[in-house]
Amino acid sequence: MDIQNIKITSLPARARWRRALAAAERFDTGDHAAGLGRWWLDRAGGRVALSAVAARFFGTDRHPSPAACLARIESEDRDAVHAVLDRIAAGDTGAECEFRVRTDGQGLRWLRLQQVAVSGTVASGILVDITAAKQAAARERFNFALTQYLVGTDSIDDAVAGILQLVCEELGWEWGAFWALEDDAGDPAMLRCRYAWHAPRQALTPFRRASARLGMAPGEGLIGTVWASGEARWIEDASGAADLLRADGARACGLQSAYFFPVTFVASDGRLMRPGVLEFFSVLQRQPDAQLPGLAKSISAMIAQAIERMTQQERIRVRAQTDEMTGLANRAHFYDQLDRLCRDMPAGQTFGVLFVDLDQFKPINDAFGHDAGNVVLTTFARRLCALAPPGWRIGRLGGDEFALLSAPGATADELGRVAEAVLDAARRRFVYGEHRLAISASIGISTYPEHGTCTRELLHAADAAMYASKRNGRNLASHFSVDGTPADAGQRISLLTDLHYAIRRGEFFLEYQPIRTSTDMEIDAVEALIRWRRPNGEIVPPNVFIPLAEQSRLIVDIGNWVVRQACHDLARLRAAGMDGVRVHVNMAAPEFIDANLPERLSGLAAAAGVDPRRICLELTEGVVMKHADKSIAIMRELRRRGFGIGLDDFGMGYSSLSLLKNLPIGSLKIDRLFMAGVPYDRNDCAIVRSILDLGRHMKLQVVAEGVETDAQLGYLRQFGCPLVQGWLPGRPVPLARLFDLIAQPQAA
Repeated sequence: MDIQNIKITSLPARARWRRALAAAERFDTGDHAAGLGRWWLDRAGGRVALSAVAARFFGTDRHPSPAACLARIESEDRDAVHAVLDRIAAGDTGAECEFRVRTDGQGLRWLRLQQVAVSGTVASGILVDITAAKQAAARERFNFALTQYLVGTDSIDDAVAGILQLVCEELGWEWGAFWALEDDAGDPAMLRCRYAWHAPRQALTPFRRASARLGMAPGEGLIGTVWASGEARWIEDASGAADLLRADGARACGLQSAYFFPVTFVASDGRLMRPGVLEFFSVLQRQPDAQLPGLAKSISAMIAQAIERMTQQERIRVRAQTDEMTGLANRAHFYDQLDRLCRDMPAGQTFGVLFVDLDQFKPINDAFGHDAGNVVLTTFARRLCALAPPGWRIGRLGGDEFALLSAPGATADELGRVAEAVLDAARRRFVYGEHRLAISASIGISTYPEHGTCTRELLHAADAAMYASKRNGRNLASHFSVDGTPADAGQRISLLTDLHYAIRRGEFFLEYQPIRTSTDMEIDAVEALIRWRRPNGEIVPPNVFIPLAEQSRLIVDIGNWVVRQACHDLARLRAAGMDGVRVHVNMAAPEFIDANLPERLSGLAAAAGVDPRRICLELTEGVVMKHADKSIAIMRELRRRGFGIGLDDFGMGYSSLSLLKNLPIGSLKIDRLFMAGVPYDRNDCAIVRSILDLGRHMKLQVVAEGVETDAQLGYLRQFGCPLVQGWLPGRPVPLARLFDLIAQPQAA
């Protein structure tokens, strides 16, 4: 509508407009009580008339120009309002829209314009203030967003910075900041601006600089007063507030109204905590705004709850990561450190693991009691901390077992020197009362990536080397070799040669270990375990030939044989009427990054007449995380073809929860190392319960490995573990014996 082009109207039109003006002048008590404004528009002449209430809404006189009204409307809403006015001017009926206006003293308001009638060239309608309803909806959205934000972050820094932006953007403030009480080295604590956010369109650099330089003692200035008193403060003219201490900066940036409120909470010990003060500034002269003060308490309470929650989480985290007796990293935290190092290690870098077991520790406990044993453990832990080079990490894995994790780049010579220092620390006498106690240590050493690329492999290698030290007289440090004894190249070559012929000679066979339901101990599935019987009758342990097979790539041929034989045996089980049993088969890394794997496995299952849904392929976390780009795509294709996918030795590899939630798996196994301390080790129990909860919420079948005692089984039943595996549910047996086990269920 061109407000400069006013047409000459006919007498009846002018008469109608005079009647409209008269109506606008009438004082309507009902309109004031209801907060209802009325408007009239001369469609031909472009003139506007407003009732007293409507004029107050716009902050104009009773007869403003359309341009004056539009100037009060937020720039983002003007196009929509202009389009509605054009429709009304063109003769449309029933037009309406919602828009925001800014007026001095009232701040930002929401109005709804509705066209009610058209009489000749005069259109009329009503204006309704819907600010309260909009603010209520905004408060609900804001509180929801604030809650989601605080729940979803583990850092109070991130939380507060996000809250400042959220408040400013949702409620129309140009500046927000958080002032926190900080201790200066050797000086009294001062309130300083820790976080600040301002609207990108506002040039507030002078005010930001002034805020960054300023420090206030409690009770000093406006911020210090709000902190000390615990009472909020509203100012309508920041440039004239003497106690603001940044009035010049506020004046230079055009900041006017401001609101300050404290963040306080009562801690769990009953103390009043005062983390800081939140402030918000507007370029408008706003009277005490009902929305921000109304939200201040909830904002403060939510921030306080987040701070309290994160403080407790940090306290729990430290406690959960620390061995209570020695102060060293506990087993779970040490494994986590080793996980991260394996995951983040650059190509070509190496590090070492020292597995330490104290010799003759049990006789000390038996002879002098657990107090003497505790003195030995705590003293030895202090000695380890004193001798460890910078960057090394130390953990107590349980009982009299310790482990040291070297810094990246540690050489074999450095590992050897530290091992000798550990042996010396163990040989030095331990004083208990009047007694001088003598022990020694056996140490196993493994290195990344020579002896493994994940926690499980490195610890198993170091553990095997430690037992070699014990077998060779104790008080020794041994490096891992493929057969667990000092390296013998000739013996390894001979073993590798025999392994090449083992498949064609038919020297491999499978045993099956039952996986039972924890409640009634019925067999739900079985795990296929490969065995090697040499022509002389000797059984070669899997932990000897499997690593050798992986190094030589024979593992792919062995894996094919295992799947083919498992499918054949599964067909026999089905023919015997036992078609409800599933078979779990372990897969190695070279197999699971082969793009042809889904087609090959489908062919093996089809040849044996076996439903792929009866086969669960197990792979370790290390395989997935190390080759995520290839393995996840192959996993999805296998799931599409019907195969089950399970994650083996969960908690011992590289898993991150962000990746785990996207893995196409149906089950996971709790590693036997976590089961070792159940139900007596509270850290192991906490880990097992956490994995059970994780599996339950992610709708995954959870299998607990290494179940060896009734106490462990009872604990798993208590916390709802569905499936168990181990010596108590059943040791590995040949297929013929498996038929008998399925036919005669074990007593629950």
